[in-house]
Amino acid sequence: MYAVVETGGKQYRADPGEVVDVEKLPVDVGSQVTLDRVLMVADGDNVRVGQPVLAGVQVLATVISQGRTRKVTWFHYSQKKRERKKGGHRQAFTRLRIDQVQA
Repeated sequence: MYAVVETGGKQYRADPGEVVDVEKLPVDVGSQVTLDRVLMVADGDNVRVGQPVLAGVQVLATVISQGRTRKVTWFHYSQKKRERKKGGHRQAFTRLRIDQVQA
């Protein structure tokens, strides 16, 4: 059984026992998180799709860690103007271990 959940404006496949990196959530490490925006649940051939979300279905997860990804750098160069710009960004994330899908 797995579910498709939405958090942080993105969609993730949530399999029990799997580890998922989602957009940063304001929670402490080791705490339990309930993801209630479940878009789809599949159990073998039985598939339920919400319009847009399923009522009464939630995914329970445990926060493993908080972190930041590797730095993504960008560089912009304009010819003939001698203009150079260099920047970068490190995106914050929360690592979750999916415990169970309550359908």
